[in-house]
Amino acid sequence: MSRPAQRHDAALRNPSRRHFLAAGSLTVSFSLWPGAAALAQQGKQATEAGAPSALDAGTAKLPGDLTGTPMLDAWIRIDEQGRITVWTGKAELGTGIRTAFTQIAAEELGVAFEAVHLVTADTAVTPNEGYTAGSHSTADSGTAILNAAAQVRVLLVGSAAGKLGVAADTLKLRDGVISAPDGRTLSYGQAVSGLDLHRRAEPRSELVDPKQHRVIGQSRRRLDIPGKVTGGASYVQDMRLPGMVHARMVRPPSYGAVLTGVDSAAVEKMPGVVKVVRDGSFLAVVAQDEWQAIQAMRALTEAARWQESASLPTPATIYDTLMKLPRQEIHVGDRRGETVPAAKTLHARFTKPYLAHASIGPSCAVAQFDAQGKLTVWTHSQGVFPMRGALSELLSMKPEDIRCVHVEGSGCYGHNAADDAGAEAALIARAVPGRPVRLQWMREHEFTWEPFGPAMVTDVKASLDASGRVVDWQYEIWSNSHNQRLDNAGRFISAQYLSKPFTPAPPKPIPMPEGGGARNSLPLYNFANYNVEHHFLPDMPVRVSAMRGLGAYMNVFTIESFMDELAAAAGADPVEFRLRHLDDPRGRDVVQLAAKKFGWDPRRKRVPNRGVGFSFAQYKNLMSYLALAVEVSIVPETGEIRIERAIAAIDCGQVVNPDGVRNQVEGGILQSASWTLYEQGQYDAQRIRSYDWSRYPIMRFSDVPRKVEVHIIDRPGAPFLGTGEASQGPAPAALGNAIADATGRRLRGLPLAAGRRLREYSRG
Repeated sequence: MSRPAQRHDAALRNPSRRHFLAAGSLTVSFSLWPGAAALAQQGKQATEAGAPSALDAGTAKLPGDLTGTPMLDAWIRIDEQGRITVWTGKAELGTGIRTAFTQIAAEELGVAFEAVHLVTADTAVTPNEGYTAGSHSTADSGTAILNAAAQVRVLLVGSAAGKLGVAADTLKLRDGVISAPDGRTLSYGQAVSGLDLHRRAEPRSELVDPKQHRVIGQSRRRLDIPGKVTGGASYVQDMRLPGMVHARMVRPPSYGAVLTGVDSAAVEKMPGVVKVVRDGSFLAVVAQDEWQAIQAMRALTEAARWQESASLPTPATIYDTLMKLPRQEIHVGDRRGETVPAAKTLHARFTKPYLAHASIGPSCAVAQFDAQGKLTVWTHSQGVFPMRGALSELLSMKPEDIRCVHVEGSGCYGHNAADDAGAEAALIARAVPGRPVRLQWMREHEFTWEPFGPAMVTDVKASLDASGRVVDWQYEIWSNSHNQRLDNAGRFISAQYLSKPFTPAPPKPIPMPEGGGARNSLPLYNFANYNVEHHFLPDMPVRVSAMRGLGAYMNVFTIESFMDELAAAAGADPVEFRLRHLDDPRGRDVVQLAAKKFGWDPRRKRVPNRGVGFSFAQYKNLMSYLALAVEVSIVPETGEIRIERAIAAIDCGQVVNPDGVRNQVEGGILQSASWTLYEQGQYDAQRIRSYDWSRYPIMRFSDVPRKVEVHIIDRPGAPFLGTGEASQGPAPAALGNAIADATGRRLRGLPLAAGRRLREYSRG
């Protein structure tokens, strides 16, 4: 690690008063996680022109996450030297928010991009914004920063007007320098002197006119990329602190296994071993260096004796098993319009296997108990504040004695094992106080113990009238919980194996409009009649939790695949059929743009082993709109599928960083294509068996689409809608539709390229 990186780590470990004053000031904030509907709409309320009745009545909500953390200095700090620090409770997960938020703040403050220092999720200094999830970062935190920065700018100009003795509207601002008509100037550092920014934000802000934007809307090089591509210290996996020791866990061989005995004497005498840590069935080893820890872990694994009791479902009948589990019935929504006689009725069932997050870098955390008994955890958790709360319960500590600092991890994609690694590092660090402990998971542990994305079953039946319009739509979902995040300490996997184990909080469905298994299950199309039911399954035969997109991936795959089947039954072109049922003008815009850029030909004749497919969705029916057209070819002799091109169109509201939007959509298409074609968790009656890359294959470089294009509809001044998960649902449907076009056969069970199906169908 470079010396600057070491100094940075030292600053994190020893947060002195001087360090915080240089960055602005120490602000500790708390907030309640607002309801999903409120979160989705706050940005819109903030940026849409005109809402006089609400404002006049004094009932307008603050924009974005200012609702939970309303004080301006919780978001923006400027010292008398003019140094600008911006705080966000959201974490950089590889989505580029560090760059985008810096752009937003720079634009509204009227300073250069380079003048803004952004601090991300840290329980000691940033607002509590809950989890970084659901494509909410820009919509909620970005909107808060946008408005806070605008309001701070107005206050600075007002302060300068008072100091200069002129009217505020006569002043000009550029690059943090405020100029009077007579040529006198004040820097931001001078203007902030004597100005108290510890004041509540206002519902409305004097935002910069989008026509005057110089930073927002421009592609900027990502701040987090240089270190990653040059091998620099970029991830928590790269952290090296003075005096740091290394730890490894000895995992149970299966769910619920009990450690009945272990002879650790020989391991404790191995070179470099510092300590063997045992608490019930929690077993770990600490050593001076990483290789010593790995060797000791392997020896300790051989010495451990376990009693196993796990009983996993039979893989061949997993979907029947899911449909027979006890369930909680949830009515998602319906529309009851005019009853029209059905000319044709179609029915289909779709299935999705368990999917691993499959982060390229296994989970890691660093933890240290200092001499005063205070704990610091450096973690790639998606929610440092919820993690602090769960650690407080786990360790019987006061929350204020725990600091959780987000450091980016090598791979995320939802609720992987990052939280578990943080808890284990803390438990081990308690046994070796004063020493920073780096706990790194092994690849086989990551695959077998992380929470999977849930397996799902969807069932759809729809009717067409004589004119080819959908007049009835009946939809059902069978799914476990999609959110087993840190409601309590029992959600940490190792907390369940302590001598005094913690019980995980019971699973709960996520209410709509966000939704978990039901996310994106309500049709956006103008069907005269529809009904959607969610069979929520509390019993979880395999450990599951949140995975990128949650239920949207499966529901959009089902809906958009079935739309193609209905289009064929109606004798209609798939794109025209969608437009026939789509009223939303922004939805129509992305559908038409994607079709145009792809060169979609409604008169195209089917070509064996070469197919095209189309799909469309608005993420959660309230965020980004995305349409996608895909062309594939299939090698008949092998069944190998090649994605020739993928052409997307997205409307994510106002665009901050166009290149960042393209990054997210491209990445989502590739990851979703990998899930759709290749990925599924492997297990038998007792154990998870997909424990390495050969048993859990993902997309390789040779499988990447030959061409990917993302076309953006920018709407300056409109609310930010978030892009991180916009392509997760449309990608599998477009691929499935293209494969059906190429083979003449419809595949409804994921992954689509599993086994020999494509080879058989392409020959047939």
